[in-house]
Amino acid sequence: MNPIPVILDCDPGVDDAIAFLLARQLPQLNVLAITSVAGNVGLEHTTYNALGLVEFLDWDVPVYQGASGPIFRKRVEASSVHGANGMAGFDLPHSRTTAAMPAWDAIHHIALQQQGELELIAIGPLTNLAMAFLKYADLPGLIKRIVIMGGATAAGNTTPAAEFNIYADPEAADIVFTSGVPVHMCGLDMTMKALMTPAELDQVGALGSNEAVFFRDVVQDIVGFMKRIGILGISMHDPAAVLYAADDSIFKAYPAGIRVETKGSITQGKTVTDLFSDAKWQKNAFAVMDIDRDAFVMKVFELMKKY
Repeated sequence: MNPIPVILDCDPGVDDAIAFLLARQLPQLNVLAITSVAGNVGLEHTTYNALGLVEFLDWDVPVYQGASGPIFRKRVEASSVHGANGMAGFDLPHSRTTAAMPAWDAIHHIALQQQGELELIAIGPLTNLAMAFLKYADLPGLIKRIVIMGGATAAGNTTPAAEFNIYADPEAADIVFTSGVPVHMCGLDMTMKALMTPAELDQVGALGSNEAVFFRDVVQDIVGFMKRIGILGISMHDPAAVLYAADDSIFKAYPAGIRVETKGSITQGKTVTDLFSDAKWQKNAFAVMDIDRDAFVMKVFELMKKY
């Protein structure tokens, strides 16, 4: 079976970094490009981190810089969780530079080349994807599937209603959900269950490669943050979405109608998800609701042993 041609759209970000480590070793994915977007921290940091990660991993993938903020709103970020530079203070110096084309143009250009087979994995705010759909009317017919880390059918994490990636640019998210391309939402319902314990993180570090040690060390500030809110370990939000895109066999997903609230005074950014109602919304998406946690951790070890 040929690997899936994908673009990884991201805002590195600690768990984005772990997603890079896994994606680099996944035989099911052919990562053709990485596109950066403002999210966890500002665009200058997310782009720098993306370039540093591909050099650290000796990964021959171009990085295209994207949007510096949401389409209509003021930018929000999560530096209180990921650190001022987005990488918990870790610096990944590099000599690489971004490709000349903006991210949204690169998405369209690569989609044309892939003739309907391209898939998008978006693990940050969805601004780049929305910009591409707004600019190129033919793009929906060129994209096979979109897998996102974002949203939730129930509770949020940035507000009681909204998950961070959707809250950061709700208008962009709604453009993506209504684009006509099937969207697979790896939201908090599933990703909070993709938990790795401190002992499991230490076991990854004990593998001994530079990549494995980085994996363990870069997450420690977030482990401390999680402990303060009563959770031991770290939920691997972005890595779980990447693994879902490669192989959904350890996940449970259900057809759903999903839209994004952009007007509500206390519900902005909520992914309003219709799984069972009588409203008969069009099933434009899939809500990924569950994960086999033990199988997930085994897969992480399997991939990290390749370094």
